[in-house]
Amino acid sequence: MAVDEGMVARVAHLARLKLAPAEAAPLASELNKILGWIDQLQAVDTDGVEPMTAVIPNKRAWRADEVTDGGIPDDILANAPEAAHGFFSVPKVIE
Repeated sequence: MAVDEGMVARVAHLARLKLAPAEAAPLASELNKILGWIDQLQAVDTDGVEPMTAVIPNKRAWRADEVTDGGIPDDILANAPEAAHGFFSVPKVIE
């Protein structure tokens, strides 16, 4: 599908873009080049190729899911302005 200046002007109008008449020809040329590259990509045989998320395989280093700061509730509650029954005590906000 070739893009001409009329199509560029119509798309610019639909997108509410102000386009000078002299700008339509260069944009039509650039869009035709882009469509040519897309045609080249569609011609590539990709059967049997697994989808990739990145060019370089990235392996995330996961840490062990362990609780490391437990067992010291008294030390933690020492920082609270108020504590009650082993929990932080906050003022009631529902009226």
